[in-house]
Amino acid sequence: MIREFTEEQDELRRTVRRFLSDRSGEMEVRRLMETERGYDPEVWQTMAAQLGLQGIAIPEEYGGQGSGWTELGIVLEETGRALLCAPFLSSAVLAAHTLLACGDTDAMRRHLPGIADGSVIATLAFPRPGRNIGVRAERVDGGWRLTGSVPLVTDAHVADLLLVPARTGDGPGLFAVEAGTAGLGTVLRPTLDLTRKLADVELADTAAAEVGEPGGALPVLDHVLDLAAVALAAEQVGGAQAALDMGVEYMKVRVQFGRPIGSFQALKHMAADALVEVETARSAAYCALSAAAADGDELPIAAPLAAAYCADAFVTTAHQNIQFHGGMGFTWELPAHLYYKRARSSQLLLGDPESHRARVAERLGV
Repeated sequence: MIREFTEEQDELRRTVRRFLSDRSGEMEVRRLMETERGYDPEVWQTMAAQLGLQGIAIPEEYGGQGSGWTELGIVLEETGRALLCAPFLSSAVLAAHTLLACGDTDAMRRHLPGIADGSVIATLAFPRPGRNIGVRAERVDGGWRLTGSVPLVTDAHVADLLLVPARTGDGPGLFAVEAGTAGLGTVLRPTLDLTRKLADVELADTAAAEVGEPGGALPVLDHVLDLAAVALAAEQVGGAQAALDMGVEYMKVRVQFGRPIGSFQALKHMAADALVEVETARSAAYCALSAAAADGDELPIAAPLAAAYCADAFVTTAHQNIQFHGGMGFTWELPAHLYYKRARSSQLLLGDPESHRARVAERLGV
Protein backbone atom coordinates (compact mmCIF):
# COMPACT_ATOMS: atom_id res chain seq x y z
CA MET A 1 0.00 0.00 0.00
CA ILE A 2 1.34 3.45 -0.95
CA ARG A 3 1.42 5.53 2.24
CA GLU A 4 3.77 8.28 1.17
CA PHE A 5 5.67 9.36 -1.92
CA THR A 6 9.36 10.10 -2.31
CA GLU A 7 10.57 13.60 -3.09
CA GLU A 8 11.25 12.48 -6.69
CA GLN A 9 7.69 11.19 -7.03
CA ASP A 10 6.27 14.42 -5.59
CA GLU A 11 8.34 16.39 -8.08
CA LEU A 12 7.04 14.18 -10.89
CA ARG A 13 3.48 15.04 -9.85
CA ARG A 14 4.24 18.76 -9.71
CA THR A 15 5.93 18.68 -13.09
CA VAL A 16 3.11 16.80 -14.79
CA ARG A 17 0.47 19.01 -13.17
CA ARG A 18 2.24 22.18 -14.33
CA PHE A 19 2.59 20.84 -17.84
CA LEU A 20 -1.06 19.79 -18.08
CA SER A 21 -2.21 23.06 -16.56
CA ASP A 22 -0.38 24.86 -19.38
CA ARG A 23 -1.19 22.48 -22.24
CA SER A 24 -4.47 20.78 -21.28
CA GLY A 25 -6.64 23.54 -19.85
CA GLU A 26 -10.39 23.62 -20.26
CA MET A 27 -10.36 25.54 -23.54
CA GLU A 28 -7.81 23.17 -25.06
CA VAL A 29 -9.84 20.14 -23.94
CA ARG A 30 -12.95 21.64 -25.54
CA ARG A 31 -11.04 22.32 -28.77
CA LEU A 32 -9.51 18.87 -29.06
CA MET A 33 -12.63 16.92 -28.16
CA GLU A 34 -14.37 18.44 -31.20
CA THR A 35 -11.67 17.24 -33.58
CA GLU A 36 -11.65 13.84 -35.24
CA ARG A 37 -8.07 13.12 -34.21
CA GLY A 38 -8.78 14.01 -30.58
CA TYR A 39 -5.25 14.97 -29.50
CA ASP A 40 -2.48 17.48 -30.24
CA PRO A 41 0.57 15.81 -31.88
CA GLU A 42 2.88 18.55 -30.59
CA VAL A 43 1.76 18.01 -27.00
CA TRP A 44 2.05 14.26 -27.49
CA GLN A 45 5.65 14.55 -28.65
CA THR A 46 6.52 16.95 -25.84
CA MET A 47 5.12 14.48 -23.33
CA ALA A 48 7.45 11.83 -24.71
CA ALA A 49 10.59 13.81 -25.57
CA GLN A 50 10.78 16.23 -22.64
CA LEU A 51 8.87 14.45 -19.87
CA GLY A 52 9.26 10.82 -20.89
CA LEU A 53 5.69 10.02 -19.86
CA GLN A 54 4.80 7.44 -22.51
CA GLY A 55 7.79 5.33 -21.55
CA ILE A 56 7.72 5.90 -17.81
CA ALA A 57 6.87 2.28 -17.00
CA ILE A 58 8.66 0.70 -19.97
CA PRO A 59 12.01 -0.93 -19.11
CA GLU A 60 15.14 0.98 -20.13
CA GLU A 61 16.27 -1.87 -22.39
CA TYR A 62 13.25 -1.12 -24.58
CA GLY A 63 13.71 2.64 -24.64
CA GLY A 64 11.65 3.55 -21.57
CA GLN A 65 12.35 5.29 -18.28
CA GLY A 66 12.37 2.07 -16.25
CA SER A 67 10.13 3.43 -13.49
CA GLY A 68 7.23 1.48 -12.07
CA TRP A 69 3.51 1.48 -11.46
CA THR A 70 3.70 4.05 -8.68
CA GLU A 71 5.10 6.64 -11.08
CA LEU A 72 2.70 5.59 -13.82
CA GLY A 73 -0.17 5.93 -11.35
CA ILE A 74 0.90 9.49 -10.52
CA VAL A 75 0.89 10.41 -14.20
CA LEU A 76 -2.51 8.79 -14.76
CA GLU A 77 -4.00 10.56 -11.75
CA GLU A 78 -2.86 13.90 -13.16
CA THR A 79 -4.07 13.14 -16.71
CA GLY A 80 -7.46 12.25 -15.24
CA ARG A 81 -7.51 15.46 -13.25
CA ALA A 82 -6.87 17.47 -16.42
CA LEU A 83 -9.12 15.39 -18.72
CA LEU A 84 -6.13 15.04 -21.03
CA CYS A 85 -7.19 14.44 -24.62
CA ALA A 86 -4.49 12.02 -25.79
CA PRO A 87 -4.12 8.27 -26.43
CA PHE A 88 -2.08 7.80 -23.25
CA LEU A 89 -4.17 5.01 -21.71
CA SER A 90 -4.30 3.18 -25.04
CA SER A 91 -0.63 3.39 -25.93
CA ALA A 92 1.35 3.66 -22.68
CA VAL A 93 -0.84 1.27 -20.70
CA LEU A 94 -2.94 -1.11 -22.81
CA ALA A 95 -0.58 -1.72 -25.72
CA ALA A 96 2.74 -1.37 -23.90
CA HIS A 97 1.78 -3.70 -21.06
CA THR A 98 0.25 -6.24 -23.42
CA LEU A 99 3.61 -6.47 -25.17
CA LEU A 100 5.40 -6.73 -21.84
CA ALA A 101 2.99 -9.39 -20.57
CA CYS A 102 3.27 -11.57 -23.67
CA GLY A 103 7.00 -12.01 -23.14
CA ASP A 104 7.82 -11.88 -26.85
CA THR A 105 11.30 -10.34 -26.89
CA ASP A 106 11.33 -9.70 -30.63
CA ALA A 107 7.97 -7.94 -30.52
CA MET A 108 9.03 -5.85 -27.54
CA ARG A 109 12.25 -4.79 -29.23
CA ARG A 110 10.38 -3.89 -32.38
CA HIS A 111 7.44 -1.95 -30.90
CA LEU A 112 8.18 -0.68 -27.38
CA PRO A 113 10.86 1.91 -28.28
CA GLY A 114 8.44 3.65 -30.63
CA ILE A 115 5.71 3.67 -27.99
CA ALA A 116 8.15 5.07 -25.44
CA ASP A 117 9.41 7.91 -27.63
CA GLY A 118 5.92 8.82 -28.84
CA SER A 119 6.58 8.08 -32.50
CA VAL A 120 4.16 5.14 -32.40
CA ILE A 121 0.61 5.25 -31.05
CA ALA A 122 -0.60 1.78 -30.22
CA THR A 123 -3.76 0.28 -28.81
CA LEU A 124 -5.24 -3.06 -27.79
CA ALA A 125 -8.36 -4.18 -29.63
CA PHE A 126 -9.64 -6.20 -26.70
CA PRO A 127 -13.18 -7.64 -26.90
CA ARG A 128 -15.76 -5.85 -24.78
CA PRO A 129 -16.46 -7.59 -21.44
CA GLY A 130 -18.95 -10.39 -21.92
CA ARG A 131 -18.30 -10.68 -25.67
CA ASN A 132 -16.51 -13.45 -27.50
CA ILE A 133 -13.45 -12.76 -29.61
CA GLY A 134 -14.88 -11.58 -32.93
CA VAL A 135 -11.77 -12.05 -35.08
CA ARG A 136 -10.43 -15.27 -36.56
CA ALA A 137 -6.89 -15.89 -37.78
CA GLU A 138 -5.87 -18.20 -40.60
CA ARG A 139 -2.45 -19.24 -41.86
CA VAL A 140 -1.89 -18.22 -45.47
CA ASP A 141 1.41 -18.77 -47.29
CA GLY A 142 3.36 -18.99 -44.04
CA GLY A 143 1.80 -15.84 -42.56
CA TRP A 144 -1.38 -14.89 -40.75
CA ARG A 145 -4.54 -13.24 -42.04
CA LEU A 146 -7.22 -11.78 -39.78
CA THR A 147 -10.92 -11.41 -40.51
CA GLY A 148 -13.57 -10.01 -38.22
CA SER A 149 -14.39 -6.92 -36.19
CA VAL A 150 -13.82 -5.40 -32.77
CA PRO A 151 -16.19 -2.61 -31.64
CA LEU A 152 -15.32 0.43 -29.55
CA VAL A 153 -11.53 0.27 -29.47
CA THR A 154 -9.86 3.21 -27.73
CA ASP A 155 -8.02 5.49 -30.17
CA ALA A 156 -7.98 2.88 -32.93
CA HIS A 157 -8.55 5.54 -35.60
CA VAL A 158 -5.16 7.18 -34.86
CA ALA A 159 -3.20 4.05 -33.90
CA ASP A 160 -0.07 3.14 -35.83
CA LEU A 161 -0.15 -0.33 -34.27
CA LEU A 162 -3.09 -2.46 -33.19
CA LEU A 163 -2.74 -5.56 -31.02
CA VAL A 164 -5.64 -7.83 -31.91
CA PRO A 165 -6.73 -11.06 -30.17
CA ALA A 166 -7.99 -13.64 -32.67
CA ARG A 167 -9.20 -17.23 -32.68
CA THR A 168 -6.76 -19.81 -34.04
CA GLY A 169 -6.65 -23.59 -34.17
CA ASP A 170 -4.44 -23.54 -31.08
CA GLY A 171 -6.79 -21.23 -29.19
CA PRO A 172 -6.98 -17.45 -28.95
CA GLY A 173 -3.75 -15.79 -30.11
CA LEU A 174 -2.46 -12.24 -30.17
CA PHE A 175 -1.50 -10.45 -33.38
CA ALA A 176 0.09 -7.15 -34.35
CA VAL A 177 -1.43 -5.18 -37.22
CA GLU A 178 0.20 -2.02 -38.51
CA ALA A 179 -1.78 0.95 -39.77
CA GLY A 180 -2.14 1.08 -43.53
CA THR A 181 -2.22 -2.70 -43.94
CA ALA A 182 -4.63 -3.77 -46.67
CA GLY A 183 -7.99 -4.84 -45.27
CA LEU A 184 -7.72 -2.82 -42.05
CA GLY A 185 -10.41 -0.21 -41.49
CA THR A 186 -11.52 1.93 -38.57
CA VAL A 187 -14.73 3.88 -38.07
CA LEU A 188 -14.88 6.58 -35.41
CA ARG A 189 -17.97 6.21 -33.23
CA PRO A 190 -19.95 9.10 -31.71
CA THR A 191 -19.87 8.75 -27.93
CA LEU A 192 -21.10 10.52 -24.82
CA ASP A 193 -17.56 11.39 -23.73
CA LEU A 194 -15.91 13.35 -26.53
CA THR A 195 -12.61 13.55 -24.64
CA ARG A 196 -11.87 9.85 -25.23
CA LYS A 197 -12.22 8.56 -28.78
CA LEU A 198 -13.54 5.09 -29.61
CA ALA A 199 -13.56 3.46 -33.03
CA ASP A 200 -14.75 0.18 -34.53
CA VAL A 201 -12.05 -1.96 -36.10
CA GLU A 202 -12.77 -4.00 -39.21
CA LEU A 203 -10.37 -6.60 -40.59
CA ALA A 204 -10.83 -8.27 -43.97
CA ASP A 205 -8.12 -10.80 -44.81
CA THR A 206 -5.61 -8.47 -43.13
CA ALA A 207 -1.97 -9.49 -42.81
CA ALA A 208 -0.74 -9.70 -39.21
CA ALA A 209 2.25 -10.86 -37.19
CA GLU A 210 1.77 -13.27 -34.30
CA VAL A 211 2.87 -11.97 -30.90
CA GLY A 212 3.68 -14.19 -27.93
CA GLU A 213 2.97 -17.88 -27.49
CA PRO A 214 0.67 -19.49 -30.09
CA GLY A 215 -2.82 -19.71 -28.63
CA GLY A 216 -1.65 -18.04 -25.42
CA ALA A 217 -3.63 -14.81 -25.49
CA LEU A 218 -6.20 -15.50 -22.76
CA PRO A 219 -3.90 -15.39 -19.70
CA VAL A 220 -2.15 -12.34 -21.17
CA LEU A 221 -5.44 -10.52 -21.73
CA ASP A 222 -6.69 -11.45 -18.26
CA HIS A 223 -3.55 -9.99 -16.70
CA VAL A 224 -3.63 -6.89 -18.89
CA LEU A 225 -7.28 -6.28 -18.00
CA ASP A 226 -6.26 -6.21 -14.34
CA LEU A 227 -3.45 -3.76 -15.08
CA ALA A 228 -5.76 -1.60 -17.20
CA ALA A 229 -8.30 -1.58 -14.38
CA VAL A 230 -5.63 -0.29 -11.99
CA ALA A 231 -4.59 2.40 -14.47
CA LEU A 232 -8.16 3.51 -15.06
CA ALA A 233 -8.81 3.61 -11.30
CA ALA A 234 -5.89 6.01 -10.84
CA GLU A 235 -7.21 8.19 -13.65
CA GLN A 236 -10.69 8.17 -12.11
CA VAL A 237 -9.32 9.31 -8.75
CA GLY A 238 -7.73 12.31 -10.45
CA GLY A 239 -10.99 13.18 -12.18
CA ALA A 240 -12.99 12.78 -8.97
CA GLN A 241 -10.59 15.04 -7.05
CA ALA A 242 -10.86 17.71 -9.76
CA ALA A 243 -14.66 17.55 -9.67
CA LEU A 244 -14.68 17.88 -5.88
CA ASP A 245 -12.22 20.79 -5.94
CA MET A 246 -14.35 22.53 -8.56
CA GLY A 247 -17.50 22.19 -6.48
CA VAL A 248 -15.88 23.30 -3.23
CA GLU A 249 -14.31 26.34 -4.88
CA TYR A 250 -17.68 27.38 -6.28
CA MET A 251 -19.34 27.05 -2.88
CA LYS A 252 -16.77 29.43 -1.43
CA VAL A 253 -17.57 32.24 -3.88
CA ARG A 254 -21.29 31.73 -4.60
CA VAL A 255 -23.25 33.95 -2.20
CA GLN A 256 -26.89 33.37 -1.35
CA PHE A 257 -28.89 35.12 1.38
CA GLY A 258 -25.82 37.17 2.19
CA ARG A 259 -23.45 34.25 2.88
CA PRO A 260 -21.38 31.74 0.87
CA ILE A 261 -23.46 28.67 0.07
CA GLY A 262 -20.64 26.51 1.39
CA SER A 263 -21.65 27.62 4.90
CA PHE A 264 -25.05 25.90 4.58
CA GLN A 265 -25.22 22.71 6.62
CA ALA A 266 -26.82 20.61 3.87
CA LEU A 267 -24.06 21.46 1.40
CA LYS A 268 -21.41 20.81 4.03
CA HIS A 269 -22.78 17.29 4.44
CA MET A 270 -22.79 16.75 0.67
CA ALA A 271 -19.20 17.96 0.38
CA ALA A 272 -18.11 15.77 3.30
CA ASP A 273 -19.72 12.70 1.69
CA ALA A 274 -17.99 13.48 -1.60
CA LEU A 275 -14.65 13.85 0.19
CA VAL A 276 -15.09 10.42 1.80
CA GLU A 277 -15.82 8.94 -1.64
CA VAL A 278 -12.69 10.48 -3.15
CA GLU A 279 -10.35 9.55 -0.31
CA THR A 280 -11.65 6.00 -0.12
CA ALA A 281 -11.27 5.66 -3.89
CA ARG A 282 -7.71 6.98 -3.62
CA SER A 283 -6.91 4.33 -0.99
CA ALA A 284 -8.33 1.60 -3.23
CA ALA A 285 -6.39 2.86 -6.25
CA TYR A 286 -3.12 3.18 -4.35
CA CYS A 287 -3.54 -0.32 -2.94
CA ALA A 288 -4.06 -1.64 -6.47
CA LEU A 289 -1.05 0.31 -7.76
CA SER A 290 1.10 -1.30 -5.07
CA ALA A 291 -0.21 -4.72 -6.10
CA ALA A 292 0.59 -3.97 -9.74
CA ALA A 293 4.10 -2.83 -8.80
CA ALA A 294 4.67 -6.02 -6.81
CA ASP A 295 3.04 -8.17 -9.54
CA GLY A 296 2.07 -10.67 -6.87
CA ASP A 297 -0.95 -12.60 -5.67
CA GLU A 298 -2.85 -9.51 -4.52
CA LEU A 299 -3.36 -8.00 -7.99
CA PRO A 300 -6.24 -10.25 -9.15
CA ILE A 301 -8.32 -9.10 -6.17
CA ALA A 302 -7.06 -5.53 -5.71
CA ALA A 303 -7.51 -4.58 -9.38
CA PRO A 304 -11.23 -5.32 -9.85
CA LEU A 305 -12.03 -3.98 -6.38
CA ALA A 306 -10.36 -0.67 -7.23
CA ALA A 307 -12.03 -0.65 -10.65
CA ALA A 308 -15.49 -1.07 -9.14
CA TYR A 309 -15.10 1.42 -6.30
CA CYS A 310 -13.24 4.15 -8.17
CA ALA A 311 -15.70 4.06 -11.06
CA ASP A 312 -18.66 4.58 -8.74
CA ALA A 313 -16.83 7.22 -6.71
CA PHE A 314 -16.01 9.26 -9.82
CA VAL A 315 -19.63 9.16 -11.02
CA THR A 316 -20.93 10.14 -7.57
CA THR A 317 -18.48 13.02 -7.15
CA ALA A 318 -18.96 14.33 -10.68
CA HIS A 319 -22.73 14.27 -10.13
CA GLN A 320 -22.37 16.08 -6.79
CA ASN A 321 -20.27 18.74 -8.50
CA ILE A 322 -23.18 19.46 -10.83
CA GLN A 323 -25.50 19.69 -7.83
CA PHE A 324 -23.13 22.08 -6.03
CA HIS A 325 -23.40 24.42 -9.01
CA GLY A 326 -27.19 24.45 -8.87
CA GLY A 327 -29.21 25.41 -11.93
CA MET A 328 -26.12 26.25 -13.99
CA GLY A 329 -24.36 22.99 -13.15
CA PHE A 330 -25.60 21.03 -16.16
CA THR A 331 -24.98 23.75 -18.75
CA TRP A 332 -22.55 23.34 -21.64
CA GLU A 333 -20.61 26.48 -20.65
CA LEU A 334 -19.54 24.96 -17.33
CA PRO A 335 -16.90 22.18 -17.36
CA ALA A 336 -18.80 20.08 -14.81
CA HIS A 337 -20.53 18.06 -17.53
CA LEU A 338 -17.18 17.13 -19.07
CA TYR A 339 -16.17 15.33 -15.87
CA TYR A 340 -19.57 13.68 -15.51
CA LYS A 341 -19.42 12.34 -19.08
CA ARG A 342 -15.86 11.08 -18.56
CA ALA A 343 -16.99 9.43 -15.31
CA ARG A 344 -19.90 7.67 -17.00
CA SER A 345 -17.87 6.48 -19.98
CA SER A 346 -14.97 5.31 -17.80
CA GLN A 347 -17.41 3.41 -15.62
CA LEU A 348 -18.17 1.14 -18.60
CA LEU A 349 -14.86 1.19 -20.48
CA LEU A 350 -13.48 -2.06 -19.05
CA GLY A 351 -16.77 -3.49 -17.83
CA ASP A 352 -19.28 -2.08 -15.37
CA PRO A 353 -18.70 -2.21 -11.57
CA GLU A 354 -20.95 -5.27 -11.26
CA SER A 355 -18.74 -7.24 -13.65
CA HIS A 356 -15.63 -6.27 -11.68
CA ARG A 357 -17.26 -7.39 -8.43
CA ALA A 358 -18.22 -10.64 -10.14
CA ARG A 359 -14.53 -11.14 -11.03
CA VAL A 360 -13.63 -10.73 -7.37
CA ALA A 361 -16.29 -13.24 -6.31
CA GLU A 362 -15.19 -15.75 -8.94
CA ARG A 363 -11.53 -15.46 -7.95
CA LEU A 364 -12.40 -15.87 -4.27
CA GLY A 365 -14.51 -18.91 -5.09
CA VAL A 366 -17.68 -17.29 -3.80
